[in-house]
Amino acid sequence: MDVYDAIYARRDVRRFRPDPVSDEVLYRVLDAAHHAGSVGFMQPWNFVVIRSSEMKQQVNELFLQENERAAANYSGQRKELYESLKLAGIVEAPVNVVVTCDRQRRGPAVLGRNTMPDTDLYSTCCAIQNLWLAARAEGIGVGWVSILEPEGVKRLLGIPPDIVLVAYLCLGVPVRFEERPMLETAGWETRTPLHEVVFDEAWQQTAIVPAAP
Repeated sequence: MDVYDAIYARRDVRRFRPDPVSDEVLYRVLDAAHHAGSVGFMQPWNFVVIRSSEMKQQVNELFLQENERAAANYSGQRKELYESLKLAGIVEAPVNVVVTCDRQRRGPAVLGRNTMPDTDLYSTCCAIQNLWLAARAEGIGVGWVSILEPEGVKRLLGIPPDIVLVAYLCLGVPVRFEERPMLETAGWETRTPLHEVVFDEAWQQTAIVPAAP
């Protein structure tokens, strides 16, 4: 699978088979994440690997609390649709990975970060994308669970207060890789056409975008 195949076939996976993820595959994927670009080569990330059923159950309880709160943002048919969506596979996934950002790594003065201090967080997101694409190439699905209160998860896992929890990921062999993103198939959102998000030379200057491949 080349990089374009992985990009277009990547999905946010929520339904997993019970098949284990071997250490060989897991650490190959984590090594791909660790080779992401980072501003000032600061490499601010850490990865907490969770396999324990007990720990996953505790995290899932936190998800259920936050998911109930999130559902209150909607009403009518939109709320019904929200409640019908499967938005986490914490318990089913054989492996969960927490991705964090150490904002103090490499000291107070990191090359290239003086004007844009949040580039440490952006760099950590690059690592997450590397992980996701490498996993897809390995036939492993990844689901990003954002309906979690970060500080509650950090307390549960003993993550220090000054470390930022960026992502809670579920990894495993998917029941299947969908042809289209789940939220698109469910009718929650549609993909924005490329020509609507590309400008030429200045903001909102229409660009001529070739037809999609």
